[in-house]
Amino acid sequence: MDSNKFKYKFALWKAYFDKGYGFTSYFKYLIAFYGVSSLNVVTTMILGLIYAPFCLLLGKTLYKYGFIDAEHEVQNKVNPFVKEMRSNFAIPNNRNI
Repeated sequence: MDSNKFKYKFALWKAYFDKGYGFTSYFKYLIAFYGVSSLNVVTTMILGLIYAPFCLLLGKTLYKYGFIDAEHEVQNKVNPFVKEMRSNFAIPNNRNI
């Protein structure tokens, strides 16, 4: 496999995981709290091993259905550079995503 293609695919899967993890990051505290309060290592590890693929699948779903585009558009609403560029080039502020 081409080195650049591998890097791209790795970065893409990392982005999927990071987006899913960021979206559900508070669940890690629930898992940790359960582990500390119950002292049940096996169940805590199983929950952690379920949580990781869940983050990956959620992130992939968010990319697939355009949530990321909507998130970027929300960020663009408050970005001064984007506001200035849109006003200078007559780009509409509210895109239909």
